[in-house]
Amino acid sequence: MMSDPTLNIAVDRESATPIYRQLIAQIRSLVESGDLPAGARLPASRSLARQQGISRISVVNAYRELRDAGLLSSQTGKGTFVARQQTASAMPRAQPPEPSQRAPALRHMLRTDRREGIIDFSGGTPPTEFFPVRYLQDAINQVIDRDGADALSYEVAEGYQPLRIAVRDYVRAIGIRCRHQDVLITGGAQQAIDLVVQSLMKPGETLLTADPTYLGIIDIAQARRVRIHGSPVDDQGIRIDALEQACRDLQPRLIYVMPSYQNPTGHLMPLHRRRQLARLAADLRIPILEDEVYREFRFDGEALPPLKALDESGVVIHTNAFTKVLLPGVRIGYLVADGAWHERLVRVKQAADISTSGLNQRAIHLLLERGVLGKQLERNRLELRRRRGAALAAARRHFPADANWFSPRGGLYLWVELPADGPSAADTLHAALEQGAAFAPGDQFSTRGRHKQALRLNFGLHPPALIEAGFLRIGEAWRSLRAARAVESLESPRQSPP
Repeated sequence: MMSDPTLNIAVDRESATPIYRQLIAQIRSLVESGDLPAGARLPASRSLARQQGISRISVVNAYRELRDAGLLSSQTGKGTFVARQQTASAMPRAQPPEPSQRAPALRHMLRTDRREGIIDFSGGTPPTEFFPVRYLQDAINQVIDRDGADALSYEVAEGYQPLRIAVRDYVRAIGIRCRHQDVLITGGAQQAIDLVVQSLMKPGETLLTADPTYLGIIDIAQARRVRIHGSPVDDQGIRIDALEQACRDLQPRLIYVMPSYQNPTGHLMPLHRRRQLARLAADLRIPILEDEVYREFRFDGEALPPLKALDESGVVIHTNAFTKVLLPGVRIGYLVADGAWHERLVRVKQAADISTSGLNQRAIHLLLERGVLGKQLERNRLELRRRRGAALAAARRHFPADANWFSPRGGLYLWVELPADGPSAADTLHAALEQGAAFAPGDQFSTRGRHKQALRLNFGLHPPALIEAGFLRIGEAWRSLRAARAVESLESPRQSPP
């Protein structure tokens, strides 16, 4: 039996660079320097992981990306080798990163390519001018005057009781039956989601979601080492038939959905599908984490009950936050969960951060008492409806005629599918940055690297004049790429048939 070779590399476990990225850089350097010549065999992934004292998945990911870039090749039953032919185009041009790495890659690209004058539609929050800063300042001052040092002390892990009571009253008004004891205050919706994943799942178990889905759930799944499977969607959200089949095939431990104005697509799940989903979860005894952070951004139609309001078996955990509708930086959200799940969530939260900021909780409670939330929501809805209209009009004027999108009935996002035979969203983004605009490519939101022709645009971030200018730049970037590729195709030498 042939022994495995060794590589002259060393990983730094203290580095901020992921280990698999270190492996890619060092193996690439060995290939380019000639220390690993064409045809040289590399250690098996398990062997290299053992040699370096690292996880095998890091080696597997590194080898996969180097194969995609054309530097390595694999032969079934024989191993991994340095590719004998490496084209000039393959060497520097890495393929898109794995789904778990796409979000950091996007953030890095937007940060490093950012110039003054970029009209950026890539973010996930409302614009800063929506935030009631003056009301918050007054509320904080009044809380400190009223409560003194108590406002700056640790709160109980469950949260400031008057705020929990206010949340109970709010969710009761939308049909959720609960007590204030069922409410857990969290550091925003992202922490709420993370707490549920930590509390209900073990590493290696499966989480089902939509594809595309919220970028944060992909990040959390990676961090908590759980498998994530995306189920297909249609114009009404996640498809129940596909979800049911995935439940039977994969035996998931948790389902994550965003029924109202989903991020990134803007889809609204209709009432009949909500009922089907709640019934499916109850029949299979699979808990659902329902994320309703965009629920209050409704422009058209009647408000639909959340899944938790349709839950007869206690299988739905409901989360929402004041971050989108009031102040993102304040980071106050909440979970509504029954019985044993609530107790488990509290224990995990105590271990995570002891408690959420008591000052912020008290200030938010005071804003709710004063009716600031209702006034803010009405103002935001009117302005967002105006910006949605501007975005739809600009998309019709500037995007390809055969691109597809629909008019969202709420939320912040326009989901656009570019023509399948044209430049990808990622390539368009690179060109758009040069033109002075940015957006989020659709494959960032896929668990399986799909939706490469889609882009998500946060129309809420800018007033109509900037929406018009930004969409114009994106459309011009796409057209310039398509024209350049047409020229390249005409100029490329034709291959003679063998």
